[in-house]
Amino acid sequence: MALPTDLSAIQQYAIDLVSYVFMWLSSPTFYAQCAFVMIAVALAYVVGRFVVSRLLMRKANDKNADSIMHGLKQWLYDADDLIKLLINVIALAIAIEVSLAVVQQDGLVRLAQGVAMALFCRALITRYVINGLLKTFFKWTVLPMVILYVVGWLERTVSYLDSVSLGVGNIEFSLYGIFRTVFFGLILFWLGRASNNAGQQFIRQREDIDIGTKEVFAKLFEVLLIITIFFILLQIIGINLTTLAVFGGAVGVGLGFGLQAIASNFISGIILLLDRSLLVGDYIELEDGRKGVIRKLSMRCATLETFDGKDIVVPNEKFITSSFTNWTHKDTKQRYFLEFQVAFKTDLHALFPLLKETVASHPQVISGEDVPIEEQPDAEISGFGDSGVNILIEYWMEGVDDGKNRVGADLLLMIWDVLKEHVVEIPYPQRDIRIVHEGKVDSKGNLS
Repeated sequence: MALPTDLSAIQQYAIDLVSYVFMWLSSPTFYAQCAFVMIAVALAYVVGRFVVSRLLMRKANDKNADSIMHGLKQWLYDADDLIKLLINVIALAIAIEVSLAVVQQDGLVRLAQGVAMALFCRALITRYVINGLLKTFFKWTVLPMVILYVVGWLERTVSYLDSVSLGVGNIEFSLYGIFRTVFFGLILFWLGRASNNAGQQFIRQREDIDIGTKEVFAKLFEVLLIITIFFILLQIIGINLTTLAVFGGAVGVGLGFGLQAIASNFISGIILLLDRSLLVGDYIELEDGRKGVIRKLSMRCATLETFDGKDIVVPNEKFITSSFTNWTHKDTKQRYFLEFQVAFKTDLHALFPLLKETVASHPQVISGEDVPIEEQPDAEISGFGDSGVNILIEYWMEGVDDGKNRVGADLLLMIWDVLKEHVVEIPYPQRDIRIVHEGKVDSKGNLS
């Protein structure tokens, strides 16, 4: 209905509007809807307190529950304000149906439900959207849409935005389409990141799956999530998926030329995760001598952490096309050697038991009666040098003898103390010069 333009008509319109409002405020349907709103809010308050204080509190304090489920229940308990607001929205939705059935009107109840829904959306955005830009964007988009929905202007607003369009060649963009793409794109990005973090955390907390399988499942979950979000966003934009055949062919050509290295590393990463030749925590030595502990395996590269605090980023393709040494993949036990010399006059039969006992006393050296003989600390002659007898010490330990496990340096100091205590000489390099004949040289240069 068109609004009046002259002053007298406007005054009469205002008088009629005020009369209608007062008549509606004094009507039984208004009081009935007020009663439905108050009953719904009261019931929601009671149910919300019961759910939070009884059910969620009891479950959150259940120490015997599974760790994942316990964390989920604790998260629900921490979000008690959101649960109460959601119960309020549901109760008012039921009140709308009751109001329609009893008094054939629901305007006031629907208005109350809109306010409750706006409060719920605001609390949801404030609690879970961390990024300030996203938080501002959602507050200025979600809340206005809720208000438009409450007053019944949402459909008309959408129709108007859809009518405002811009053509670029054969492609036409509407204002509503651009807004819809940006809005749902940000929502999908936020939900995708949250889902990825939650999903990978859930997979990595499973104790019944080994580390390699966890990494495979985590990376496959991430890839499938990205592909799913991509196709959902295409549907929102309005792009027909059958048109992706040409795009796929172009991407294939690009992979064959410019993206060949990226595709190779991606496929190599999948192979490494599936065949489990590399695991997080393995100690790797490359062909060029670089070595470190694998701290992260991704679809593109592996990150090795050296014992001096450096990170080495190695493309996955290198592990497929070249050889490397995995020190700890199959067995964390390693055998190491120490070499030194003692003088020829040393009593080796008395020295060897002392050396074995000294090496076995180190807490990180594998020793004991239950250890196989081939893994027991051993001392033996490795050869005879120019200045003394070469002694070889063999020992086994868990892990790599470097970084925090510098066992070899400790053992050398302990062996040094034992040699000093028992007056065992470590020889210096020496040469004996002997004069075979002494005499005088005559005028002709002959010895006499």
